[in-house]
Amino acid sequence: MVMAVYGYVRVSTIRQADEGESLAVQERQIAGHAMMLGLSLDRVFIERGVSGSVPLANRQEGAVLLASLKAGDVVITSKLDRMFRSAVDALGVLDDLKARKVSLHMIDLGGDVTANGISKLVFTILSAVAEAERDRIRERVSQVKADQRGRGRYLGGKVPYGYAVAEDGALAEVPEQQSVIALAKALRAEGKALRAIQTQLEESSGNRLSLAALHRLL
Repeated sequence: MVMAVYGYVRVSTIRQADEGESLAVQERQIAGHAMMLGLSLDRVFIERGVSGSVPLANRQEGAVLLASLKAGDVVITSKLDRMFRSAVDALGVLDDLKARKVSLHMIDLGGDVTANGISKLVFTILSAVAEAERDRIRERVSQVKADQRGRGRYLGGKVPYGYAVAEDGALAEVPEQQSVIALAKALRAEGKALRAIQTQLEESSGNRLSLAALHRLL
């Protein structure tokens, strides 16, 4: 006997959440699936701007959904990756829902993934695939960043002293600041203390760098 029917939708970026298109599509799919089963949606939990890598129980709406469930309830989501990206999280939640006699429907997997062994097998495989894909994306991003860093590209954050961001995105040297850095290194090579270097730089160039900044430069 079905007690309550809940939908769960998620988008990973604030832009998607603001535009709402992906959310609306997911909601329509869930409503259509519920109608096909002769069920009425009681509530749709909407997760805005949350990465799929965050475990369901650690998301704001996901935590409320899990706490709301009772035996006989039905949860519907449009796709596996809207609810899970980690195989460990997916299988842990699935086992918990089955123990609580809650049905989980994933439309892209054909419906109730808690109903039989074949559905669980497919669910397990696709969860692992989703997790592997996320790891590959993270690895590709790291490789691209390492390559850009090696070519002197600006990757965000505070621009280091002595440089400016050029039009092509690369870090370009600022001659005046590079002169200050060269003088600081020369003074350090002479055995001068940081505070003495700080004072001399200020007197000669008008640049007052903090001791922490000097330490980083040298």
